[in-house]
Amino acid sequence: MSAHCQLTGAQPGFGNAISHSHRRTSRRFDPNIQRKRYWLPSEGRHVRLTLSAKAIKTIDSIGIEAAVARIRARGEKV
Repeated sequence: MSAHCQLTGAQPGFGNAISHSHRRTSRRFDPNIQRKRYWLPSEGRHVRLTLSAKAIKTIDSIGIEAAVARIRARGEKV
């Protein structure tokens, strides 16, 4: 599963892990990505989205129809 959110566009961040001796090694900060299925009443079908935890809360507040409109405006396929 790719670590990016379809609604917010959140992607992994990159940085360094710093040990006790202060040596630096490369690491990745992944967003909290979940796969969630929603019923889309306008199309009469379910859609499965790859979302961050923040995006799930956003859908709870704005609704699935508005969220799908935003995803399509970003150019993502739903």
